[in-house]
Amino acid sequence: MRANSLRQLCNWLGRSSNGVPFTAAGEFQQPLCALRASLPGATIINRRHYHPNGDPPRILITGSLGQLGTGLAALLRKKYGDESVIMSDIVKPTKEIWQSGPYVFADILDFKCLQDIVVTYRIDWLVHFSALLSAIGEQNVPLAIRVNIEGMHNIMELSKQYGLRVFVPSTIGAFGPDSPRDITPNVCIQRPRTIYGVSKVHAELLGEYYHYKFGLDFRCLRFPGVISSDTQPGGGTTDYAVQIFHNAIAGEEFECYLKPNTRLPMMYIDDCLRALWEMLIAPTEKLKRRTYNVTAMSFTPAEVVAEVQKHFPNLKVSYRPDDRQQIADSWPQVLDDSEARNDWGWRHNHDLANMCDIMFARLRAAHANGVPVDAAVSMGQ
Repeated sequence: MRANSLRQLCNWLGRSSNGVPFTAAGEFQQPLCALRASLPGATIINRRHYHPNGDPPRILITGSLGQLGTGLAALLRKKYGDESVIMSDIVKPTKEIWQSGPYVFADILDFKCLQDIVVTYRIDWLVHFSALLSAIGEQNVPLAIRVNIEGMHNIMELSKQYGLRVFVPSTIGAFGPDSPRDITPNVCIQRPRTIYGVSKVHAELLGEYYHYKFGLDFRCLRFPGVISSDTQPGGGTTDYAVQIFHNAIAGEEFECYLKPNTRLPMMYIDDCLRALWEMLIAPTEKLKRRTYNVTAMSFTPAEVVAEVQKHFPNLKVSYRPDDRQQIADSWPQVLDDSEARNDWGWRHNHDLANMCDIMFARLRAAHANGVPVDAAVSMGQ
């Protein structure tokens, strides 16, 4: 084999000619995708994962401009340092994001591009957020299959190849109408009816397979609707639970696309991000499974309306269910997260009343500072 071909093969495998993984300062040329800047002091990758009290892990977040990515990046940078957390996505970041720490272009459908980032930045942990959500996925099923399933395949193979710890979020959308809805346990029949849910079940099972077959350190949490005041709506079924805050602050009537008695599990963003971090750092011996339910509360549109009207008594509300009602009717009403609480100590801090207080305080502050009030929503499932 010619030297050129050997180098190309080794570059594809992520290894030097003697079989040792290399970085940008390794044996061959620097990777060309996403990063052009040099990394002073880069060395052979001979480390894996780190305790928070030791050397910080180097973490890549895909889809980091979505509902959870910016908040998680901020949390992890406070714990591990700005340069240890690399945000990535396929769109141009804001000036604030660009200045907050490393940001690179990453197309999860381009395996070579992902390899380049992992090698160049010496990644240890990978948090994979890139996905099309429930309502959007139903509008473009072929694209959802590419992004949510083919992209997931790349992430799993990449993580196996480089020995990464990988976190992939799952969802209440991974359950279906045949699942027990009142109290939904970790292990039960799932059979979801959306491509988003199907792709998440696929991710859970593929991750567990890679863990048992190849020893991959795969970790996954099934999140409920996640409510935040930081990002725009993503087209999800649970997004009504933040849209109401937006409308109340703006003095507008709130029209809900779900029936008033549609109960769904929910969680405030701070609890969600803390649960994710606690799962990331949980000792392996405490993880009796690789996928856990986590939740904080369950409420209906009527219940959140009543709580919001304590702050805005004149808020007018109407109900006009759309296609998302059928999706919501197939999802759990209450998640059982007792295994997460027992195995690795998960606890939530925020209930509905407390969450409403915080949401209105943050949105009022944003409004007073001239920030558009529509900067509010969730990890819409």
